[in-house]
Order: sequence, then C-alpha cells, then structure tokens
Amino acid sequence: MPTATERSALPPHWILLTILAGLGMVGPFSIDTMFPAFAQMAVDLDTTPLALQQLISVYLLSFAMMSLFHGPVSDAVGRKPVALIGVALFVLASLACALAPTLAWLLVGRALQGLSAGAGQIISRAMVRDVFAGDRAQQVMSQIAMIFGLAPALAPIVGGWLLAHGDWRLVFWFLTGLGIVLLVLVGLFLPETHPEQDRTPLRVRPLFGSLWSVWSDPDGRRLALTAMVNFAGMFLYISSAPMFVVTLLGKGEQDFWVLFVPLISGMVIGSWASGRLAGRLSGRRLATIGYWISLLGGAANLALMLVPAARTLPWAVLLLPVYTFGVALAFPILTLAMLDLFPEKRGAAASVQSFVGLVSNALIAGVLAPLVAFSLPALAATALLLTLIGYLLWRRHLSVTALEPQVPPDPQNYEPMDEL
Repeated sequence: MPTATERSALPPHWILLTILAGLGMVGPFSIDTMFPAFAQMAVDLDTTPLALQQLISVYLLSFAMMSLFHGPVSDAVGRKPVALIGVALFVLASLACALAPTLAWLLVGRALQGLSAGAGQIISRAMVRDVFAGDRAQQVMSQIAMIFGLAPALAPIVGGWLLAHGDWRLVFWFLTGLGIVLLVLVGLFLPETHPEQDRTPLRVRPLFGSLWSVWSDPDGRRLALTAMVNFAGMFLYISSAPMFVVTLLGKGEQDFWVLFVPLISGMVIGSWASGRLAGRLSGRRLATIGYWISLLGGAANLALMLVPAARTLPWAVLLLPVYTFGVALAFPILTLAMLDLFPEKRGAAASVQSFVGLVSNALIAGVLAPLVAFSLPALAATALLLTLIGYLLWRRHLSVTALEPQVPPDPQNYEPMDEL
C-alpha cells in the first residue's frame, strides 16, 4: 500500500493534472497536427491523399498493438518507468518522421510513433485510479478529459500555423519538441503511484494471462466494446477532416478549425459537466443521458444534412457540439467502470480498453472514412449508426450487470483532493 513518503511525493494537483493530460494528448496531437499538411505531403512525396490516409492507420494499428503491453508492464514494474520510456521513444520516432526521405520511411516513423505514444494514454488512466476513488476519480478523469479534449481542436490549428512558417516536416519537429517537454515534466514531477508490493510478476505468461482474463470477462468485454463505439462516431469526423474541410466544404489548409473547434467544444463542455455531476447523478444514469444526447444530436444533424442548402457553413457543423457533448458525458464513466472491474489489474484493463478502441479507430481511418466521407449526409448517417450501436451495447450491459462493482475503496489510497 502507498506509504506516507509516497503520498507526500505527489506534486500539486494542477501539475499532476497537466502531466497526465499531456501524456494523453500525445496521441491526438500525433494524428491531427498533420491533417493540414496532407496536400503538401502528397506533392512532396509524390503520392495520393488515399495513400496518406494510411499514415493514420499505420500509426493507430501500431498504437493498438503496443497498447496491449503498456498496461500489464506498468502493473509489473511501475507506472513511471513505462511513461518515461514511452515518451523517450516518441521523441526519437518523431525525429525519424521529420527526417524521412520517402513515404515508406515516413510510414516506418509513424509506426514507431504509434508503438510509443500509447504509453502516456494508458498510464495516465491507470494513475488516476491509483490515486483517486469514487466520485473524486470521476471528477479528476473528467478534468483530464477536458484538457485532453482540447488536443484535437488545437492540433490542426497548430498544424496550419506551422505550415505558414515552413513545410510539412516542421509538424514533426514540433512533435519532437512536445515530446522533449513531456519527458522533462515526467522525469522531474510525475510520482510513482503503483507501489512495489502491489505489482505483478514481469513474466510473459502472467502478462498475457492478465490481458486474457480482462477480455474473457463478459462484463469487461462489453465495457471495452461499449467505450469503443462511444467514441467511434466522433473519430469518424476527426479522421475524415481532410475530406470534410477541403473537399466537402472547399476550405484550405488554414481552415481545419471550422470542424475541430465545434467538434471539440462539445467534448470539453461535456467533460466539464460530467465532473460537475459526479455524485449528484449515478454513473449509469449519467452515461445513459449522454447516449440520449448523442443520439438526438446525431439524428438532428442527419436531418439537417439531408437538406442540400444546409451543406455549408455554419450548418454543416452546427449540431456537432451537441453530439460530442453526449459522447464526453459518458466517457469518464465508461473508463472508470472498466478500471473498477479489475482493481488488481488496472493497467491490463486500460490496455484492453485502449486496444479495442484503437483497432476500431484504425479501421475507421483506413477503411470507413474513405468510404463514407464523400458526402455530409453519409458521414452524419454513419456516425448516428455507430452511436446507436453503442447505446444498444450499453443497455445490454446495464441489463446483465451493475455499472460499478461493490469494491470498498482502500483506506490507505491517495484519495483526498486537499492533499494535492
């Protein structure tokens, strides 16, 4: 159990929150910052936009594959070493992308980025549940989601600004610098939250066994799939950004904000609301409300996009904040419910949940987005269908199990916010 020394080693709350959110932001920044550069990269690398779309899929697939190991390894050796090594490798991978002479080399660099970037996202989730319990955990997870949610909105704006001052390689030089800053913050300020006495053996068989035990548990499997589909409709819009902004709306490389600002504003506000409502509404009720808001927002968006005159700004993005508000309202609850199912294997639980979501995102970016991003109605209909599937999975989960297992909080765990 955590000692008084470990408890006193925690930094101020705002520093801990910033580092954990920053670790989670590496993933979306690695995807969205380069969207405005697609046209320039296609010319410079002599390739097609469809081929460049694979830069997202390769990144997400490698991210997903390695995410299976970040969590269980952190259960065995501690959270901080995994975070440090992951960020250090991300710096080297971003540097390789910045220097890549061909598309093939760039794909290799992107794969290496994916292998390393997942450490931060998974470790940050596990550390929240290491440190906080109950409603406080939902509040902190929501606060991190608010900061994390800014990344997809800021990243393409930053990418467009970078292109105004250089070529597409400057995007990857920026990611290299971002990784260096995080490496310093993690090394200097991030505490270890998983004490030695609670760790599992670092052996191959137990490592895979912990992953399998999470996936083979019916409740864990349902929650992993539910969280996957909860985010899928929103990610469809994110991964379709080059086609949505440039092809369908006829905008330029500096205009990606017209999609990402409304898309992410709903997510940030929804995360804030989820934190504020923690303890006032039950988790199951709050997540259900989130799904209903997403379904109503998605249905209204589809109805609007069926009107030809509405397929332009601001109507094309008008209802997206309503849709993503509902997504963000449910997200912290789905994440914490998964971690609470496996209190002895939180790293493995976070890995399985991330892996399932990332494989889905890779398929959306590489297959689904190119198929349906030919029109605004097709995008709206597909997003609504994905949300409906998520809601049905959620209802099925509620019908067979309680949302939160009745595990009493550890009285020695770091819980009081005031101590931070």
